[in-house]
Amino acid sequence: MNNKSKIWMDGKFVDWNNAKIHILTHGLHYATTVFEGIRCYNTRNGPAIFRLEEHIKRLINSCKMYHMTLEYSDKELREAIIETVKINKIKDCYIRPICYYGYGKMGVNPLPNKVSTSIALWNWEDHIKTVGDNGMRVIISSWARIDSRSLPIHAKAAANYANSALARIEAIKSGLDEAIMLNMNGMVVEGTAENIFIVKNEMLITPPITSGALDGITRSSILSIAENLGINFRISDISPDELYNADEVFLAGTAAEIKSIGEIDKIIISDGKTGKIASKLQNHYNEIVHGNSKKFEDWLTYIN
Repeated sequence: MNNKSKIWMDGKFVDWNNAKIHILTHGLHYATTVFEGIRCYNTRNGPAIFRLEEHIKRLINSCKMYHMTLEYSDKELREAIIETVKINKIKDCYIRPICYYGYGKMGVNPLPNKVSTSIALWNWEDHIKTVGDNGMRVIISSWARIDSRSLPIHAKAAANYANSALARIEAIKSGLDEAIMLNMNGMVVEGTAENIFIVKNEMLITPPITSGALDGITRSSILSIAENLGINFRISDISPDELYNADEVFLAGTAAEIKSIGEIDKIIISDGKTGKIASKLQNHYNEIVHGNSKKFEDWLTYIN
């Protein structure tokens, strides 16, 4: 994006370079911030936002878990997101609504402070790049995934992503693409910002959200697509050994979409390539988000 782009802040559009907050904003100091990541795709019928309603619902639920009193209804948030895409005249983008306790009283207690809401968007640049059909190279992180005894794990909150950032840094410093995180019980949870799936004997498997995994919107989309395609799936715990012995492993999220893993802890998976089930799901997902599937047309909110 450029300095002519607009960001929606508490009901008003401001120029990109003027979208500023006070240095003593509570959410900056104490991570009292929740957000969403949403994608808008170009289709033959113009730009369309993918699963907007579900993202807004999750944002509002995240706010509830942090006792945030929003000044905007779900309808007003929906309209603001659509208008932000419209005013920026962009066809493909990543959308970031964010709610945070703002400037006011400092200290751990955020409740005296106003909750502010902003919506920004930008051209998404893939943060994990692979060549051709090669899979990602990953490690199992030494950092355990936080669980519900520490923080509300089903809130998409900034605090949770400090945990993810440390795991991602560990992977990058090791010369790899991404990290897989285990929970406190040593079971597989997710990537640093994506849900995880494995395939074994043509059975698609993903951990339950009770494992500590985010209730991902792309995750639920993939399960619906798998059901539509007649791919058998189940939701169950996955051990690290099952990762190493899987026929396929892939990650899925709004930002990453569907990304195959070709190596885990130097153990080769699926000959280091994208597997056939991941490829089939990937192709159907791309058809849906670009408006080429009548079956899942209601997942798209078109920008008129």
